[in-house]
Amino acid sequence: MIERLQTLEDRYEKLNELLSDPEVISDTDKLREYSKEQSGLAETVTAYREYKEVTGQLDDAKVMLEDSLDDDMEEMVKEEISELSDRKQELEERLKVLMLPKDPNDDKNVIMEVRGAAGGDEAALFAGDLYRMYARYAESQGWKTEVIEANANDVGGYKEIIFMINGDRAFSKMKFENGAHRVQRVPETESGGRIHTSTATVVVMPEAEEVEVEVHDKDIRVDTFASSGPGGQSVNTTMSAVRLTHEPTGIVVSCQDEKSQIKNKEKAMKVLRARIYDKVQREQQAEYDESRKSAVGTGDRSERIRTYNFPQTRVTDHRIGLTLQKLDQVLQGNMEEIIDALLIEEQTKKLESIGE
Repeated sequence: MIERLQTLEDRYEKLNELLSDPEVISDTDKLREYSKEQSGLAETVTAYREYKEVTGQLDDAKVMLEDSLDDDMEEMVKEEISELSDRKQELEERLKVLMLPKDPNDDKNVIMEVRGAAGGDEAALFAGDLYRMYARYAESQGWKTEVIEANANDVGGYKEIIFMINGDRAFSKMKFENGAHRVQRVPETESGGRIHTSTATVVVMPEAEEVEVEVHDKDIRVDTFASSGPGGQSVNTTMSAVRLTHEPTGIVVSCQDEKSQIKNKEKAMKVLRARIYDKVQREQQAEYDESRKSAVGTGDRSERIRTYNFPQTRVTDHRIGLTLQKLDQVLQGNMEEIIDALLIEEQTKKLESIGE
């Protein structure tokens, strides 16, 4: 592991040189590529440098202990050795995690689709609750949320809402939300006060760059139509809404959120590209899972991953058996405790698989 870490540090130093090179500075693509690579190495290199420093200090302290010391000095050196040994062990564990294979999509922005499933209007209301939870969490992370398409119902929920989250390593945290979410509560529309169970499904996809997904114009059918729903004078008067059909896969995406047909087409293309990329990845993952059961992670979309129980103010993530009596806080976007636990579980599974 030390050899690999040294190689990474050497590469980090090389990238520092490259990013100061006038030829690279003048080349936007190379500058972006090298900056991204350097950013990805920074945390590991910083930890490795501290590890080397602590190891050196520990060796020096052990040598000092071999000399003739008075009792007070000997006690101080022994205490320093104990502290440095603990810190060295902490850094070793951290470096093991940092050196784990990384999901190539972790650094990407995400496109999320939330849909009301079983439960009619109550499911649509729950889909709205989930969207607002994600938007608040994104805001707490300094990320930006942008609605691409929203299909609202008459009671203030969403039959479907598609949105994009732009931010540092957004996919690395949001990928765990993929699956079926269940709510147990008394619906606002229920006069009898009975607890109902409803579900909403969440799809999380990494934003795909053009170079990652080859989408040919000849394979896309473009249809335009008038916008529908609330939205001002342009609704039902201009052909600003766009529907894209990718004929090889049958994937259909529509967007009418913007008044401009061009902007709607740009947004729809982002979703289309992400869905095609996601389809290819899921097919590849299915082949991989034939030979090896995957660890905790995105999960199957029909799999119930989490329950939100209102009468008991409880949230339970079924994949890791985590229960929090903090329903209100979680729905306000305070999801860090759940996401951190899922990240730790993912890292644990990876460490176990390496040891097998």
